[in-house]
Formats: sequence, C-alpha cells, structure tokens
Amino acid sequence: MSLMSKERGPLREAPEPLEANDVATVVVGTTIWFVLFLVQLPFYGWYSDHGHTWWIWTCLAGGCLGLVGLKYVRARRDAIQRARAAAQDGHNG
Repeated sequence: MSLMSKERGPLREAPEPLEANDVATVVVGTTIWFVLFLVQLPFYGWYSDHGHTWWIWTCLAGGCLGLVGLKYVRARRDAIQRARAAAQDGHNG
C-alpha cells in the first residue's frame, strides 16, 4: 500500500485571505529596484565590458513596473475601502 492514497478526506472550508499593506509592500520593492539601478549606474563601463548591462536595465524595468503596480494596488485599496463604506451604509441605513 502506498503512502500517497488517492482517497480524499472531507473538504474543509477555505480560510479567509490575509490582508496585508499591499501599497507599502510595492513601495518598498519599487524603491529597492530603483536604488539597485542607481547603485549600478557608476559601473556601467564594467557591466558593458563584461556583457552584463542587462542587469542595469532589468533594475530600471523593475522600478518602472513597480510604479505601474503601485497605481494598481492604490486603486485596489481605494475600491476595497469604498466597498466597505457602502456595506456599512447599507447595514446602518
């Protein structure tokens, strides 16, 4: 008999998703990408000589994509707050 049985136990209800401060997380990540970009710029010649300039441009792309993500998570946060306020108004009114 194998340890990995194909029989499944009873299904359990999925737990509620954890809420995090998504805006702060994206701000920190975006900042790290831009800092890495700026730190590598003075060494552009070395990166170019060794064929690694893509590292610099990857950091810039990460920072720019982080700005797009920041716009997205702010809009998401605001929509969640509006939905909660509307739900509260519906229960109170």
